[in-house]
Amino acid sequence: MVCSPDLGVKDKNKMQRFVRWLLKMKNIFEKLFERNKLNRSLHWTTIASEKTLLAVIGCLTVLASIEYVWGMFQVRSILLPDLFMLFIYAEIIGMIGAFYSTNRIPITLPIIIAMTALCRLIVMQSKDMEPSILLAEAGAVLILSVAAYLMGLRDKMSLKKLEETDF
Repeated sequence: MVCSPDLGVKDKNKMQRFVRWLLKMKNIFEKLFERNKLNRSLHWTTIASEKTLLAVIGCLTVLASIEYVWGMFQVRSILLPDLFMLFIYAEIIGMIGAFYSTNRIPITLPIIIAMTALCRLIVMQSKDMEPSILLAEAGAVLILSVAAYLMGLRDKMSLKKLEETDF
């Protein structure tokens, strides 16, 4: 519809009201679906679901560690792979605790958990494993340790930058 000069006054008023209504609707939709506003309104659901899932993971990790210790008690044997497994459980609980205290998970913790899991596999299966697989797993541990070291350096550099900007 094009507003032409031969329209009557009533038609022009209707057209102007309609255009104003369209502009209002446009503004309302822009405000509703504005990227930052939508992100802020959904932010609490992300935080709540993340904290809930981590709490569930923490509880299940504690239950799994209790079950594992109970199994060791029944067998009356504690081997090195058992200690590695308990260490993995402790690291997972520590990672969850770190999240609750700082609201972020340091990337080095999952890397350390992966290194511990690989070491556990090497200890458990080294007798029956082919040398090439053993070397590959040892290489993976080396790569993960280098990655953890580099991430630690990055964190130290970030702290230095924060200290320099504070003064």
